[in-house]
Amino acid sequence: MMSETKSRLWTFEEALALVCDETQPLSRSVIAFLSGAGRSEVSRFAECWGRMSAGRQRELITTMVEMAEADFQMDFVAIFRWALQAEDPQVREQAVEGLWEDEQPSLVDPLVRLMRNDPVATVRARAASSLGHLALLAELGDLPEDRADRLREALLQTIDDPGEDLEVRRRAIESIAYLSDAPVRRIIDEAYAAADEAMRISTVFAMGRTADPHWAPQVTDELSSPNPAMRYEAARAAGEIGLKQAVGHVIRLLNDPDSEVRQMAAWALGQIGGPQARRALKICESSQDEALRDAAEEALGELDFASAPLDMFYVEPAQAGGVADEEAGAEEEEPEA
Repeated sequence: MMSETKSRLWTFEEALALVCDETQPLSRSVIAFLSGAGRSEVSRFAECWGRMSAGRQRELITTMVEMAEADFQMDFVAIFRWALQAEDPQVREQAVEGLWEDEQPSLVDPLVRLMRNDPVATVRARAASSLGHLALLAELGDLPEDRADRLREALLQTIDDPGEDLEVRRRAIESIAYLSDAPVRRIIDEAYAAADEAMRISTVFAMGRTADPHWAPQVTDELSSPNPAMRYEAARAAGEIGLKQAVGHVIRLLNDPDSEVRQMAAWALGQIGGPQARRALKICESSQDEALRDAAEEALGELDFASAPLDMFYVEPAQAGGVADEEAGAEEEEPEA
C-alpha cells in the first residue's frame, strides 16, 4: 500500500479515507489530494476528523502547514479555517499558522475572536501575531473600513488589558505597529519602558515595523545590547527603518558571537545600502561562515536590484513585438530549408 500511495492519483474521498485510516502512515503525496477543498469537501473532512485520535489530528494539521509553506500550490485554507474551531488548542494554533498568507477580509473576525476569547494563551498569542499581516493590509487601504476598525480596536483592547497574558500583549503590539492611525508611539513608549526584557524586545521589533525614523536613537542603542535576541531585533529594525546613521554599528554585528545576529546584520545592510554597507558585505562573501556568506550574497543581490536603473526592467512593446516577429519568421522559414 505504501508504494501505491506514492505513485497513483487519488480522488478527494480516496485520499481522505487513507488519511483517516490510522493503520496507514500519513503520506504527503496523499495529503496533497486534499488541497483545494471546497465547502462540501470540508464537511466530509470534518466527519473523518472526528474519527481520528488527537495525535493523528495534530500530525495531519502540522503536516498540512508544512506542505503549504513549502509549496504555494498547496491550498488547505478552507481546512485551516474550519480547524480554528477545533477542540485541541494545538490544532487551533497550527490552523492559525497555516493562514499566514490568507488575505481575505473575512479572516479578521475569527482571528479577533481567538485573540480575545480563546481560553489558551498560546492560541491567543498566535492569533494576535497573525493579525499583523491583516494590519498591514489595513494600512495599505486593502481592508474594508469596518474590518480595519474592528482589527484596530481589538488590538488596542488587548494591549491595554492589564489582565492579559504578557505574550499576547507583546504580539498585539507587534501587529498594531503597522497602523499609522493608531496611537503607536504612545504604545511603544510605554512598552519600551517596561521592566520585562521580552516586552522590550517586542517593542524594538515594533519600531522596525513602523519604519519611523523617530525610533533611531532607541534602535541604535539596542544594537549594543548584551542580549543577542535584542541585538537581532535591533538589527532588523535598523534595516526596516533604513538607518544610515547606524550603518557602522550594524557592520560591527557582522562579527557578533551569535550566528543569527550576524545573518540579520547582513540582511539589514542590504536594506540600508550605501558604499560602506556594500564594502562590508563584499568582505563577508569570502567569510568561512557559510551562513553569513549566503546572507551577504543575498543582501548584495538586494542592493544590486535596488540600484539598477528602472529602464532595464522596461521593454518597449515595439521591441518585444519585433523579437517575437523575428522568432516567428524563423520558425516559418524552417520547413523550406
